[in-house]
Amino acid sequence: MNEKIIHVIGAGLAGCEAAWQIAQRGIPVILHEMKPYKFSDAHKSSDFAELVCSNSFRSDDYEHNAVGLLHQEMRLANSLIMACADKTKVPAGGALAVDRSGFAQLVTQEIRHHPLISIIEDEITELPDENFGETIIATGPLTSASLAKSILEKIDNQSLSFYDAIAPVVYKDSIDMSLAWYQSRYDKGDKYDYINCPLNKEQYYSFVEALLTAEKVTFHEWEKVNYFDGCLPIEVMAERGIDTLLYGPMKPVGLTNPHSSEKPFAVVQLRQDNKDDTLRNIVGFQTKLKHGEQKRIFQLIPGLQNAEFARLGGIHKNTFIKSPILLDNFLRLKKQPNIRFAGQITGCEGYIESASIGLLCGYFTATQALNKIPLLPPRTTAFGAMLSHLIDDTNCDDFQPMNINFGLFPNLDKQFLTTGKLLKLKGADKKFAYCQRALQDIQSWIKEIA
Repeated sequence: MNEKIIHVIGAGLAGCEAAWQIAQRGIPVILHEMKPYKFSDAHKSSDFAELVCSNSFRSDDYEHNAVGLLHQEMRLANSLIMACADKTKVPAGGALAVDRSGFAQLVTQEIRHHPLISIIEDEITELPDENFGETIIATGPLTSASLAKSILEKIDNQSLSFYDAIAPVVYKDSIDMSLAWYQSRYDKGDKYDYINCPLNKEQYYSFVEALLTAEKVTFHEWEKVNYFDGCLPIEVMAERGIDTLLYGPMKPVGLTNPHSSEKPFAVVQLRQDNKDDTLRNIVGFQTKLKHGEQKRIFQLIPGLQNAEFARLGGIHKNTFIKSPILLDNFLRLKKQPNIRFAGQITGCEGYIESASIGLLCGYFTATQALNKIPLLPPRTTAFGAMLSHLIDDTNCDDFQPMNINFGLFPNLDKQFLTTGKLLKLKGADKKFAYCQRALQDIQSWIKEIA
């Protein structure tokens, strides 16, 4: 066992993954977590790695999807988060969704039982100084006010913020299955993965009108509201055009209503939220509507007219730093290199993206503690592409949270036909080529760092 001790602040997805990666390399970790002593506005459970917004890790297709590719790279790198997700997954078509509480409980169990990880339940209110030792800040987008203030003072207030909304969850047995039906879009996965509620044209436009005129959570005059485009409230999407939802969460494609020969004009989907399948979350329906309005408006949806809500939607402010300016290639704070940042506070968006940066941060920190030089993951991999988003200072003024996507990857090498003509890959073939290149390169990197 290495004599050095590394501190990790925050036991969310990134913090748990970072602590695990460090401890697995034989280095002791002290994991600081303010729950259950103190909760943020969005957190309710005392377990680690609590999933606040959705229970979905999104697509698990590692041959054609950048998110699925990141899943697979995490598995190859012995990720704790992916191992727990795979063990607690629930049906979700081509996506990886988990039993929300079961997942958090399993992560908590693994972390608490690791012989090299010690847990201190306290709130860190100030950014540790140089004498504190090697430290990873993984407090997420809901960093407590006192610590956030201390961080901002250290980094000269070079931070940004956006508002994130949470989707409501309903009790499955309150859904009217004489109107709704089971089916995954395009019949991917098991047909029971999703419950679908159809709307005709009149019902859809009445629903949109209700969204547009409903009472919403208001903000103070001094609050500048910036939403992340990947998690817009349903009513904000509707404000961008009355047909916007038809091309977003309410698109009717790939589905057939067994109760009617009439094709649905719009469809609302509900995804399994827990292992026992007693709860269903309304896909894409994150919202800032007032609670009373949520019940009234969402019960306008056929099949949900008698819906009982286990949790209503909400909204919270997420904060992240300008990583390309403030952090070096190994996620160290340039002004104070004993401090590293990991997870969503760095400006990555999404559960698995957050965990992946936690994994890399854990690897970087442990390798340095072992007096070795860390190796950056290849840019051609999902790891490398996500990291590059955080450390590339080419366009810092427009820096904002980003999900993993193929636009972050370097272009494919030019390919030629046997005739000598340039072959331009498109669509699924191009995505497949990105994934194959990444998987080949990530396996070489993992062998090097083993």
